[in-house]
Amino acid sequence: MTHPHAAPATPEAEHAGTTLARTPLDALHSHLDTHLEASARAWFRRALDEAAAHPGTHGPISVWELRLAEAGRRCGSRYADAARVLILRAARADPVSLARVYFQGTAEERRAVLHALPHLVSGPDALPLVEDALRTHDTRLLAAAVGPYAARHLDAHAWRHAVLKCLFAGVPVDEVAGLEQRARADAELARMLVDYATERTAAGRPVPRDLQRVLTLTDLTALTDLTALADPAALTTADPDAPTPHLHRTDPPGAGSPRRPAHPHGKES
Repeated sequence: MTHPHAAPATPEAEHAGTTLARTPLDALHSHLDTHLEASARAWFRRALDEAAAHPGTHGPISVWELRLAEAGRRCGSRYADAARVLILRAARADPVSLARVYFQGTAEERRAVLHALPHLVSGPDALPLVEDALRTHDTRLLAAAVGPYAARHLDAHAWRHAVLKCLFAGVPVDEVAGLEQRARADAELARMLVDYATERTAAGRPVPRDLQRVLTLTDLTALTDLTALADPAALTTADPDAPTPHLHRTDPPGAGSPRRPAHPHGKES
């Protein structure tokens, strides 16, 4: 189990991007025990006990998967993501189980799986889930996808496109785990950022504010002066109509894994 970084002040993070993925699970557990109301806390503890007693797959759907679906109603939207992450940990969900929950679940359940990856999966086996989330237009899924697991396992090409996707979609680059370390001296990332800024300026579109920040992190700002490309006053959040980048596609898990549903990013539970 990985415990990346120090725990943030509010682990549930309300509409967190990668906060849950960066928070030690023991801290999440303590936070829910402290903040959940009595009935929700009792349900949460029973759900953890059931998941620990009956991990893995049992029949068409396991009891812990049912509890994932109930978490929003039982714990409230503010705490549901954290509760789901901890249920996944209690169930000792492996990459196959995580893929099943992800591809069959609601957007909220998919976020929980993405948050859980750095805590539960040590190798690159779950990368198809991250790559699928990076192809969506759901900004909360995008933010969850660029956490510590992606920082550790996405290759350079896919990671650069993930950063650009965040800029296109308006996801704050603060959500990108490991941004400072991976962006440092990345000449190809700097080139892509400059090309993007140039294209948007030529089209009369604003340049995202975060772009200059990421370019500065590459230590290669001497490649260009973005103020020559656009009026600094025009630097703003990304245009939601901006085109999405082409991401390297990786097939979902192989034989035996569940098929993606016809509408892969269904309604929130």
